[in-house]
Amino acid sequence: MTIRVLLADDQALLRAALRILLDSCDDMELVAEATCGGEAVALARVHRPDVVLMDIRVPGTDSLSATSVICADPDLPDTRVLILTTHEIDSRVAEALRAGASGFLGKDVTADVLLDGIRTVAGGDSLLSPLATRALITRFLGAPTADAPQGAAAGFAAFTGLDREVLTWVAEGRSNTEIAVHLDVSPLAVRAHVRRVMAELGVRDRAQLVVMAHRSGMFLGQPSTERRRLSLPRACPATAPAGPTRQA
Repeated sequence: MTIRVLLADDQALLRAALRILLDSCDDMELVAEATCGGEAVALARVHRPDVVLMDIRVPGTDSLSATSVICADPDLPDTRVLILTTHEIDSRVAEALRAGASGFLGKDVTADVLLDGIRTVAGGDSLLSPLATRALITRFLGAPTADAPQGAAAGFAAFTGLDREVLTWVAEGRSNTEIAVHLDVSPLAVRAHVRRVMAELGVRDRAQLVVMAHRSGMFLGQPSTERRRLSLPRACPATAPAGPTRQA
């Protein structure tokens, strides 16, 4: 399957470099280029790309508004937004995840990491850098918002036992590998479990599950003993991924 990509960036030189990179891949096709958020929305509706590769700071209709419109458009149910950013730990990255982005990558990643990220998001998974995600949660996502979805808290409250334990770790930005080590199961088993939970909650990917959990407020104010019992040790040097990882 050829992955159809829409590129949204106002820097001509960067677009040219990314165009060459995408054109070099047999499994990817650059269908359009946008220089602002409004143009990205319009071109997405025309070309219906699999992935919109969106710079975090495009001018005009900004990237946050454009991401929100694209992800909420019922005519673009299979279009995913992947954010490119200079600073991964940034309030705008947190807002992009709230707006519906399926993940983010720093602009300092290698070409191979970027291409793998596009493939991951196109496949329906989310792309989250675990360490950066934890920092985003601590600084920007760690409080419920006034526009939290109705019933979100009730949906999370319905989960108990292992479901809730896994949800707590996911909400903290833990990777499937970290969770699997603690539960002594395979990462694939954790992935299947997380997918089932996402289906029950009606969220499109793991990134949105993390955001929904914190917007609901369900994982705030837990007793410290419960947090210690549910949380993984901070140091997992043998298993913790060092960079962006594919999650579901």
